[in-house]
Amino acid sequence: MVKICCIGAGYVGGPTMAVIALKCPSIEVAVVDISVSRIRAWNSEKLPIYEPGLDDVVKKCRGKNLFFSNEVEKNVAQADIVFVSVNTPTKTSGLGAGKAADLTYWESAARMIADVSKSSKIVVEKSTVPVKTAEAIEKILTHNNKGIEFQILSNPEFLAEGTAIADLFDPDRVLIGGREETQGGLKAIKTLKDVYAHWVPQERIICTNLWSAELSKLAANAFLAQRISSVNSISALCEATGANVTQVSYSVGKDSRIGPKFLSASVGFGGSCFQKDILNLVYICECNGLPEVANYWKQVIKINDYQKKRFVNRLVSSMFNTVSGKKIAILGFSFKKDTGDTRETPAIDVCKGLLSDRAHLIIYDPQVAEAQMMMDLSLPKFDWDSQPGSPMQIPTDESVSQSVKVVHNAYEATKDAHAICILTEWDEFKNLDYKKIYDNMPKPAYVFDGRNVVDVGKLRQIGFIVYAIGKPLDPWLKDMPAVA
Repeated sequence: MVKICCIGAGYVGGPTMAVIALKCPSIEVAVVDISVSRIRAWNSEKLPIYEPGLDDVVKKCRGKNLFFSNEVEKNVAQADIVFVSVNTPTKTSGLGAGKAADLTYWESAARMIADVSKSSKIVVEKSTVPVKTAEAIEKILTHNNKGIEFQILSNPEFLAEGTAIADLFDPDRVLIGGREETQGGLKAIKTLKDVYAHWVPQERIICTNLWSAELSKLAANAFLAQRISSVNSISALCEATGANVTQVSYSVGKDSRIGPKFLSASVGFGGSCFQKDILNLVYICECNGLPEVANYWKQVIKINDYQKKRFVNRLVSSMFNTVSGKKIAILGFSFKKDTGDTRETPAIDVCKGLLSDRAHLIIYDPQVAEAQMMMDLSLPKFDWDSQPGSPMQIPTDESVSQSVKVVHNAYEATKDAHAICILTEWDEFKNLDYKKIYDNMPKPAYVFDGRNVVDVGKLRQIGFIVYAIGKPLDPWLKDMPAVA
């Protein structure tokens, strides 16, 4: 029986290994992590992450050929293939701070693999890493190999949170990069390819050299984020001219050369990958003497930041240029629907912007825990080491704890609120009884739709003053001061 071990029980490692176990019953899969609470959650009825379909997959395999454990070294030593799916956050200090990837966890994992291994292994990069990371990992393993052969592969994930299980069942492609120039490298590529071939058609399994695989992941995320920033830049122009961004993006997306995906205007993109990977790409370009290319990708991040600031400015200016002391209902805190992930969610910057003007926030999200929200709003920068399942305590930041209240349904959040901000496109927000909500709000009552989920015309008929990203402005808003 082939044995697989994955180091890291987060958003990527957990679901990926669960699907491999389901599709490959002859393979024993162990997911290991140093976090006791996270592993305990994976072994419980309430998994540490929310992902549609994940519960069913885990329950079918757990205890049979899928195991979650804190015995990291033991399982690594016994494995034939070791996936490494640890955090690669952006460095916050030192050389490359704010852009370069911090490979501390990766290096630590590589040294541990070298120390405990007693047999040859295939080591697979599953985390998103900078180009040439495999070269550094090879050096660590080679100088500590004790005569053991290690082959390094790059197998980046292309999962979208909220559809991760569907993406794993039916991927657009599986990318495997290895040392194509060596027999050992080719054999390792084939070994991993045979695992995926249990359910993925051969034509969708793409084999490349190591550097192409590593760069492909960064490039894919950069291209997707670029599309979002592009349509968001157009949304600002739509508001200025009276055009409707939904109609514009639909028309543009009908061009077969462009296509319709990732052309929905919003308050901004978030998630664990887009900003981090683009900053990493910028740093790599700068290090390789390509400042023009670096500046091009920097602009994608700048537009995303601009969109969030523009949303806050529009809200404040529309409400007589101040929200001090006013109750603002925040509907949605995760960075997208069908996930509880808050990493780099636009909601953090929007909420902080409103708090800086002394607003009182009442927040509702169906999947994000109160402790997570309060931590995100209290920290000066997101703590990349925090993962679902890690122990968390609500911080004692008095400015946040006194100005933020977390509730358990949308009607409780909106009662007596001066304005509603929709920051996540949860389906339930489309079908709320907005007449009931309107009747329980002081007037004028505002809706600021950062995800274009509501029927603007119906809400205006009820009596709301509505701002929706990239849509023609409400007559009320046209008379308000210009947005800075």
